[in-house]
Amino acid sequence: MKLVIVESPTKCTTIKRYLGDDYDVVASLGHIRDLATSGKGGLGVDIENNFEPRYVVNKDKTHVVYQLTEAAKKADEVILATDPDREGEAIAWHLAKVLGLDIKTVKRLEFHEITRSSISEAMKNPRTIDLNLVESQETRRIVDRIIGFKLSTLLYKKMRSRSAGRVQSATLKMIDDHDKEIAEFIPEEFWLVSVKIKVDRRNVELTFLDYKNSGKDVKNGELANEILSQIPDKLTVFDVKKTIRIKESKEPFTTSTLQQEAFAKLKFKTSKTQLIAQKLYEGIEVGGEHMGLITYMRTDSTRLSPTFVERATNFIKEKYGEEYIGHQKQTRQVELMQDAHEAIRPSSNHRTPESVRQYLTNEQYALYRLIYNRTLASLMKPKKEEVLTITLGGNDVTFTFECARTIFKGYEAILGSSDEKGTLNIFPDIQVGDEFKIFSKNVEQKFTQPPAHYSEAKIVKLMEEVGIGRPSTYASTIETLRSRKYVNDSAGILTVTEQGSRTAHVLNKYFPEIVNTKYTAKMEEQLDNVQSGSNSRLEVLSNFYYPFAKEVEHANELMYKDQDEPTGKKCPICGGDLVYKQGKNGQFIGCSNYPTCKYIEKEPKKDIIYTGELCPDCGKPLVKRNKPYSKSTFVACSGYPTCHYIKPVEVKVTYTEKDYVKSCPKCGGHLIKKTKGKSSFLGCTNYPKCHYIETLSRKRRKN
Repeated sequence: MKLVIVESPTKCTTIKRYLGDDYDVVASLGHIRDLATSGKGGLGVDIENNFEPRYVVNKDKTHVVYQLTEAAKKADEVILATDPDREGEAIAWHLAKVLGLDIKTVKRLEFHEITRSSISEAMKNPRTIDLNLVESQETRRIVDRIIGFKLSTLLYKKMRSRSAGRVQSATLKMIDDHDKEIAEFIPEEFWLVSVKIKVDRRNVELTFLDYKNSGKDVKNGELANEILSQIPDKLTVFDVKKTIRIKESKEPFTTSTLQQEAFAKLKFKTSKTQLIAQKLYEGIEVGGEHMGLITYMRTDSTRLSPTFVERATNFIKEKYGEEYIGHQKQTRQVELMQDAHEAIRPSSNHRTPESVRQYLTNEQYALYRLIYNRTLASLMKPKKEEVLTITLGGNDVTFTFECARTIFKGYEAILGSSDEKGTLNIFPDIQVGDEFKIFSKNVEQKFTQPPAHYSEAKIVKLMEEVGIGRPSTYASTIETLRSRKYVNDSAGILTVTEQGSRTAHVLNKYFPEIVNTKYTAKMEEQLDNVQSGSNSRLEVLSNFYYPFAKEVEHANELMYKDQDEPTGKKCPICGGDLVYKQGKNGQFIGCSNYPTCKYIEKEPKKDIIYTGELCPDCGKPLVKRNKPYSKSTFVACSGYPTCHYIKPVEVKVTYTEKDYVKSCPKCGGHLIKKTKGKSSFLGCTNYPKCHYIETLSRKRRKN
């Protein structure tokens, strides 16, 4: 029996089915080891000994490592099949180290989609662990650990900010700078000249073009009213221009562009998009078979494999006709693009969104449809439109409007129409000299608006453009800023908090390089050079660490510590001022002379509320208690901690015959529709005595 180790348990069943009974497939559940938090500064890195890392097995992975070790002992061969990226390579290396496998000879599978053909191809062409890729990941981890620990410790000590990091801090600075730009924005006055005419019985709003060769910008009310007074009752056509407009389809998705499009079209947050994409990649049960629907979802490449392009081209020819076959887009080069994987695409072009819809949730279907359509559209001919541009006016006032009609759908055969706003979707017969009567004209004062606050999708786009972070870290970086309360999030729109702005300001003052996107991008480039072998791990770490350590020491001396807010009360032990302090469990009141005086004011005990009942276990009175860090209460024994009795919460639910779906096959009771979280199912009315449940059919789920 051969043992194959993957990262996610959802892949195990599918891959085992493809490989057969001679293979056992188990999961590592992600990383099994990380840097220790022991040693000097808790870094887990021996700085003096060439930055030698010290790894320990994660506490929550001890049982996983034990199970993997036992399985490896019984196996004839161990094959590593972790994800095809820098983190996946590092996980494979850690597994080999912990399981005592030969790093130089252990087989490493690389596949970018979970399909039978892809797995079979990977088995035919195994490789060994890429040690340059592992060193690159290790260097990144050490740099992030040093920055994170040293800066976070300093910031918490001085200003109670909870963390800082290489990518996180540069991203925070971008958001803070943009919010300051919005706050400092000065509106400018402008005026809109609005005129409407009828074309083939349709109301058409004209675009103001010019007045006495002064241009289209109207800066004040005097000019606006002068233009309004000069507009005649009828406008004469001066020019009719007919052109052909070609609209190319967009490239296939990268991680960044998928997150942007999912936010724009589906209102998905970046983390939600990644979770759904991960599920589509790892596999869905389709017609009794577990299969991956898309390729690997962490990529910065827009490249498509020649095999897929050939299959997709044949599919387009079969479904739409040969005239719809386009060309593959040139791979778009972005800052520090690695091009290690393909673009995000469907694993099969014949597996259309509609054919698998019944097996997907609404959100999975929406995202899969987005990916599927975008990929096929990228290989189709462009849309072709005939555009009529009409220029008309009178009394030195000129206006224009456009009419357009599609003469070839191209890629929109799969995407659907996306007619531009402001374009008239008719093609009237208009000649030079024709006149149109105005039925509405008006001028309106407006003011320029500040730029919009950044959305999650915009932040991801900026991170990609300036070269900070990687596809695998975009969503987690935003989540960190949110969890640290550095940014507020309103429906995916991010705004910096006061603490976030102060943190960005302090970091920019004492560590300008850390929050500089160019510095962070340069570090990414150096890490890529370690991967390619053109830079050594020791060189990158040495060049980074020693200047950074001096900056931390310098900042520690110069940075003032935030003063605690006084309460107006005195310490009963030493007479010092009592102040509000911030601890890991929230705010509390303590002595300002800490650590000399360690007095902490305890919250006054609340009156005990007896329920009038006795504990069924020990006979003592039952009382109401508050849940920790919560306003909700529960009933428990007053004899705690000797007695741990907690009164169960009784939820009385009344069902009628209308609620009954069918009889319970286990106890003879009734099955009714129940909901838990976002999932619906059929459950027995005799619960908790009967635990029988059934999944709902798609039809019943909607009812």
